[in-house]
Amino acid sequence: MKRRPIIAANWKMHKVTAEAKSFMAELLPKISDLRNVDVLICPPFPLISTVDHAREGTNILLGAQNMHFEEKGAFTGEVAPAMLKDLNCEFVILGHSERRWVFGECDTFINKKVLSAFEHDLIPVLCVGERLEDREKNQTDQIILNQLENGLKGVSEQLLGNIVIAYEPVWAIGTGKNATAKDAKDAIALIREFIHSRFGTATAEKVRILYGGSVKPENIKTYMEQDGIDGALVGGASLEADSFAKLTIF
Repeated sequence: MKRRPIIAANWKMHKVTAEAKSFMAELLPKISDLRNVDVLICPPFPLISTVDHAREGTNILLGAQNMHFEEKGAFTGEVAPAMLKDLNCEFVILGHSERRWVFGECDTFINKKVLSAFEHDLIPVLCVGERLEDREKNQTDQIILNQLENGLKGVSEQLLGNIVIAYEPVWAIGTGKNATAKDAKDAIALIREFIHSRFGTATAEKVRILYGGSVKPENIKTYMEQDGIDGALVGGASLEADSFAKLTIF
């Protein structure tokens, strides 16, 4: 089954309003002829409306970088799913390594977010991946499987077909290092086999699985040539319109 590729931009904590407007104005003409690839932009919370307005009349998808699982309450500094829907978000990144390892989010906490996202008609982009010390101990597979097992607990087969999963080895994020094409292919094959074993062939064939970790225009083709890799979750190279546009052509 041919899955539609998706190239996702994770701006992290970068840009202010003027920069976001400039980025979108420069990007749109560069990808106006794009037909066979989905483009997803996930800006910081204050810039979601700016990007939403700029994408009007295009096929660009909009996402957030995180959310809380509760609908409302005394959670200072947090953002609720309904708030993201109100801003026209369609996707939300959950379980990014920076949320796991910098902010201490555990699999159980992330699982609550995944379930809440589905309940509010948001498509999760669930990130999984190992740290360097895990890899050096040959624990990559077990770490990924644990994150999937715990992160997807309670998700129905019907819902799972819509999820996007991103394999991001922690040691390759923002370091300039990147996993080899074989590393990425093997990890993504492991993820798809997990989905196959738990949810069946049809669901495993639907789920789009991305690679993330120092993806650049110079190496995107190498990853996209690998069987089973359906796109990329991009950090640094998504901050410039020209480099991000080049990532959509492979």
